[in-house]
Amino acid sequence: MLTDTQVRAAKPKEKPYKLTDSGGLYVQITPSGGKHWRWRYELDGKEKTYTIGAYPDVRLLDARSARDEARKVLRAGRDPAQEKQILRAIGKIDPDQTFAATARDWFARRKPIWAARHADDVWRSLERDVLPQVGEIPINDLTPQIVLALLRGIEERGAIETAHRVRQRLSDIFVHAIASGYGKTDPAAIIAPALRPVIKGRQPALVDMPQVLTMIRKIESEDAHPVTLLAHRLLFLTVVRPGELRSAEWAEFEDLDGEAPIWRIPAERMKKKREHIVPLSSQAVDVVQSLRAVSSQWPHLFPNSRRPMVPMSENAIGYLLNRAGYHHRHVPHGYRATFSTVMNDLHPDDRQAIDATLAHIIKNQVEGAYNRSQHLGRRRELAQIWADLILKDQRPVDELIKSRRRSGPQGPNA
Repeated sequence: MLTDTQVRAAKPKEKPYKLTDSGGLYVQITPSGGKHWRWRYELDGKEKTYTIGAYPDVRLLDARSARDEARKVLRAGRDPAQEKQILRAIGKIDPDQTFAATARDWFARRKPIWAARHADDVWRSLERDVLPQVGEIPINDLTPQIVLALLRGIEERGAIETAHRVRQRLSDIFVHAIASGYGKTDPAAIIAPALRPVIKGRQPALVDMPQVLTMIRKIESEDAHPVTLLAHRLLFLTVVRPGELRSAEWAEFEDLDGEAPIWRIPAERMKKKREHIVPLSSQAVDVVQSLRAVSSQWPHLFPNSRRPMVPMSENAIGYLLNRAGYHHRHVPHGYRATFSTVMNDLHPDDRQAIDATLAHIIKNQVEGAYNRSQHLGRRRELAQIWADLILKDQRPVDELIKSRRRSGPQGPNA
């Protein structure tokens, strides 16, 4: 066994050489005079070297202690050298890393495997509902109580499904921090049972036409952003899904000044991943043309006011309906049920054209395989019948927005 005096007195030579201690520990002397502690061990029949440190920063007793700790790791079946590299990498991570910094790192690693639309929705939900409240708090300071209070705020505005989606995303971020070596726990997983349950069922919708007409008059009398009002009108005229409407782009509209105007929604934005062609009524064309004055400089018909390169908030139309007094009575998606109920009652022989208008897939596999007609001619007629029916005694589109024009970037964000 070595003594500290022997190590201190060792002189350099032309070639490196070793002074051995016990249990595989040795100090290597380099030609330049450096003295480095190392430990030799075997793992899976292979000889390996574990670097401990340089003398005199690491004295003899310290080197033996480090050897003994590494030996415990080896007895547990792990590679001491590999584990040391991992611990060193973890040590470079700030344990006080903020939630926002962790969320950005998590998002950057997930974004390449997501569809662009989904990635936008994920980050937008964090920017809207999470980062303003807790973004600058160290991630390990976030308790289950804080996370639950955050999600309860989302629940209180009636967005129960959104609260559950945000909780899942928070949980993924906390797990990412744990896997990266600095996170300690996942409070979002702990509070999952405390959230209000999502009740699956039909979307609330009015299907009695006089009630629907009264509702539209009331909604369009609200003091709302003109772009929100135009989005709402185009929604009930086209009866597309709210997400498909919100992301509508100018490049998708064709022949607006011609005899057969259409809106061509690309497959990647459709629920069933098939392109959907929407024949436009004359009233729908009027809505689109009215938007040119406020949003034609942006890619989307309905841009966000603070960030006009992205679409309006997914909640904007829903908030409009809620303010008008239709919370839990009618939702934006409900216009599809209204259209289907009313038009099937009035035109029972047009079931296939009505289903095609709603972009429903034919359930009969044989029929679906061979009947690929989109019934565009009849759908255009039905679209005009529907527009005339639902806009009966409603105000013209120019009157709808002329008293509500606002300065600044156009497009709702709330």
